[in-house]
Amino acid sequence: MIHKYYLNGYYIVLDTNSGAVHVFDELPYLMLDFFTDSVPEQQPEEIKKKLLGRFSESEIDEAYGELLELYRSGLLYSGDEYEQFCDMLRDAPVKSMCLNVAHDCNLRCEYCFAAKGDFGRGRMLMPFEVGKRAIDFLIEQSEGRHNLELDFFGGEPLMNFEVVKKVVDYARSIEKQHNKNFRFTITTNGLLLTDDKIEYINREMSNVVLSLDGRREINDLLRVRTDGRGSYDRIVPNYQKLVSTRGDKDYYVRGTFTTHNLDFSKDVLHMAELGFDQLSIEPVVSDEKLEYSLKEKDLPSVFEEYDRLANLLIQRRKEGKGFNFFHFMLDLDQGPCAIKRLRGCGCGNEYVAVTPEGDIFPCHQFVGDDEWKMGNILQGTFDRSMKARFAQYNIYSKKDCRNCWAKFYCSGGCNANSWQYEGDILKPHTISCKLEKKRLECAIMIKAALADTE
Repeated sequence: MIHKYYLNGYYIVLDTNSGAVHVFDELPYLMLDFFTDSVPEQQPEEIKKKLLGRFSESEIDEAYGELLELYRSGLLYSGDEYEQFCDMLRDAPVKSMCLNVAHDCNLRCEYCFAAKGDFGRGRMLMPFEVGKRAIDFLIEQSEGRHNLELDFFGGEPLMNFEVVKKVVDYARSIEKQHNKNFRFTITTNGLLLTDDKIEYINREMSNVVLSLDGRREINDLLRVRTDGRGSYDRIVPNYQKLVSTRGDKDYYVRGTFTTHNLDFSKDVLHMAELGFDQLSIEPVVSDEKLEYSLKEKDLPSVFEEYDRLANLLIQRRKEGKGFNFFHFMLDLDQGPCAIKRLRGCGCGNEYVAVTPEGDIFPCHQFVGDDEWKMGNILQGTFDRSMKARFAQYNIYSKKDCRNCWAKFYCSGGCNANSWQYEGDILKPHTISCKLEKKRLECAIMIKAALADTE
């Protein structure tokens, strides 16, 4: 299987199964349209008839030879060697957890998937005893894994910052005796950031996610406080202070774009000009009936904007003012392991979420839907049969993914989005799929463009 496309002056061909990426001249790129059964194993006399006049016979022969060599080397129309690994997709030890320390928030973001902070379950903060038991649970369920990850999440986790600190202290106090190493992350809207919190986060958190939608007028349209005021003027100086003192530790500024800012490349550029160089702006995923939701009719505009953003990133890199954009970060040399390619994030299997009440869900986006409740850490219950089902979800169990050229990069997409908007975990969310494919095309093109400058 191959995927071919033309973008920004580049004729690009991706060989799906081998992962090989080719940047061709026009002739071999066009020639690929004429191969029968996807196998270029015989002299293309019919191809010559179709291309002679536009290209010379010697040019056609040379291009054909190049394609045949790639085919015989396993870099073009290669076979699928991954499905055999499906038998390895077994129930695995838990390695990461989203700890919802706050089902409350001091913002009321209109598009919030968490029902504006409380996940539809009532506003509450996690007691320390629940956080402590969550650490015990993660250690117990991780079995022989050494490196464990925990994301403090909400709502807004800084509303329960004392519990965050106590949980970190507890984990650090016992990790060595269990041969574990915790890596902590916190996701915040920034309103409650103070100098002491910034100092603590930069010391203890391996990563921090800072929520900002971009330009002031865009951010303050939907990311509003409980009294309706915007949040931009308060949070941007806080983020700038945090990032300027973070050193080489990871962070990224994460936004959401809606129909209100289909020109979202301007928001990415605005965030870069504020001094942030690790950026993400995600498409809103919501009911299409909502006025701010992305719809099929919006996709051409969104695709054009991704093209614009890709070219902007290339230009900035060449000028020495580059930044990383999460959805364009792509490792074509190594990439994820086979199992990661087959089933993605590990939701419900290697990754779980825990609520302030101690309830366990497959991930933070399933929280609030009791159909997917996996147990409770205080009651000592954990539905291992549900865990085993999640372990088996993969790109070959999803009909729409099996023959998709992008399957090894998106790994089947988000299970929660599939359930919430398609009604079936095994049916990928249509709009998300189309956006992912476009971003992948842009990411590969960026690699080609920057390689030209090296």
